[in-house]
Amino acid sequence: MPRHQREPGLLPRPLAILAGLALVAATVVAVRLLPPASAVATSPPPTPPGSRAAPLGRHTPELSAAVAESPLPAFERPGLVGPGFLGPGFVEYVDTAADSDFDLPAAALRTGVLHYLLGHLVAGGADGCSPAWAGPGGTLMDPGVNEVANRIGRLRALGGDAAPSFGGEGGGEGGADPAARCAEPRALAAAYRRVVGAFDVSAVDFELPAGGESAATAARRARALRVLQRERRLQVSFTAPLTASGLKASCVAALKAARQAGAEVGTVNLLAGLEPRTAPSGRLSRLADAVRLAEAQIARAQATAEQEGAWRHVALTLVLADGSELSEQDARTISAYAVRHGLAWLSLRGAEPDEEAAAVLRGSVP
Repeated sequence: MPRHQREPGLLPRPLAILAGLALVAATVVAVRLLPPASAVATSPPPTPPGSRAAPLGRHTPELSAAVAESPLPAFERPGLVGPGFLGPGFVEYVDTAADSDFDLPAAALRTGVLHYLLGHLVAGGADGCSPAWAGPGGTLMDPGVNEVANRIGRLRALGGDAAPSFGGEGGGEGGADPAARCAEPRALAAAYRRVVGAFDVSAVDFELPAGGESAATAARRARALRVLQRERRLQVSFTAPLTASGLKASCVAALKAARQAGAEVGTVNLLAGLEPRTAPSGRLSRLADAVRLAEAQIARAQATAEQEGAWRHVALTLVLADGSELSEQDARTISAYAVRHGLAWLSLRGAEPDEEAAAVLRGSVP
């Protein structure tokens, strides 16, 4: 082949050399840009197309064998557990009139319970528009002098919180809740606002009277709550007595009034008296039936469109006449029921059960 001729398809020799040098330089740069081996080893695997990455920091607790195997006659109602539910919490109720020395932060450190409901704030003043704490012997105290409530700040430093509760056993149309006596809408909203602002709370509770209340009381409360919820983020719960047939008509009417006024009631806390252990068999089944009836009433009153119903808007407070009424096995059965249905929280009132039963409900014992 002549010296100055090359085969077809071959680059001239100078160009081939330049191309080779460029390839070597590019390889060196690419190697230097690679991450270190440790970074590659700790990188998370890619998420497959169409799937959702697992949320960070979220843990779904498992039921212990004792809870999972506990008898659940009427408590087992498949298909009603809310998706993603991590288990119910426990809210400790404190009657600040009867237990004025209760130490919120000390109790939180001792029991592990971080959330509390403080009762009760009632109507004060000649017109009922001045909220006051119900004190010992029927006395009334200014909202700022309640020593239990004044420890909320120290409780928050531990990661806990507390919500004040209006109303209570002294209710009825005579009026524990300011809404029963404070007829001026702006004054009623100001009464609630005073308490919310004084303790900088993000949640309040209203205990509906067992004897019922008028439609006017329910409407005034509803309109005041709508005003407050437009001003700030405020969770509202209603505490209502549970009967064998569910909620009383006046309690259902209060829920409807709130919805119609544009106020949001996030939770209905059912006060459920527990039958004594000497009662005929099936006492927990009867309790479950009553809760189921109340859940259906709550769903209808709030026009709940959720497929699973209103279960996550239901809390359950057991009211004990005697501590022996609640055994450890009862507590495990009720705790398992709460988990299966996704209840908002559990609580206790009345007599104190034995330490084992209380620990199960509080979640400190699996």
